[in-house]
Amino acid sequence: MECSRGFSDIDPIGPMNRVYQLQSRTSGGDNRSMARKSQQEDAGSTALSARGPFLPGAMVIVTLGNPRDKFWGVILALTSEGLSLSGVELASFEDFVVMVKDGEPFSPAVVFFPMHRIERIELDLPDGNLPSLSQRFSAKTGRAPAALLAPPSSGGATDRRGGSPRTAVDPTAGPA
Repeated sequence: MECSRGFSDIDPIGPMNRVYQLQSRTSGGDNRSMARKSQQEDAGSTALSARGPFLPGAMVIVTLGNPRDKFWGVILALTSEGLSLSGVELASFEDFVVMVKDGEPFSPAVVFFPMHRIERIELDLPDGNLPSLSQRFSAKTGRAPAALLAPPSSGGATDRRGGSPRTAVDPTAGPA
């Protein structure tokens, strides 16, 4: 005779050693020994780990290989194909600070680095008593680097000297 669970009445192993049970069609669930929340928690933790610290808008220092180079800037996008960044070569950092401080116009490089060239991406954070590059930039210029390096989100271009939005003038339009 068989029970509804699929085991025979005679169990040579004994009830004490019966660790594994076969899935029963009448049980109503796939895996009764698993908590129902675990799938939702796993999905939540995966989404959280996928976000990580390297989000668009984060200030980073990127070390590249072949040829060897370093860039400092703000992340525009990070995908499996590569990294889009708006910034400057690390060797030009001091010149960039002087340009901004003096009010000279500038255009940050908007670049894409394929993943095979990227050796390392690190957040621009202070190291002990040493300030980060972003902190040094802000201290010398009085400006926030992420705001200056990020491309304008509005339709108008941004004046990189003063940070005020420029509006395009339509020459065919009459007086307002």
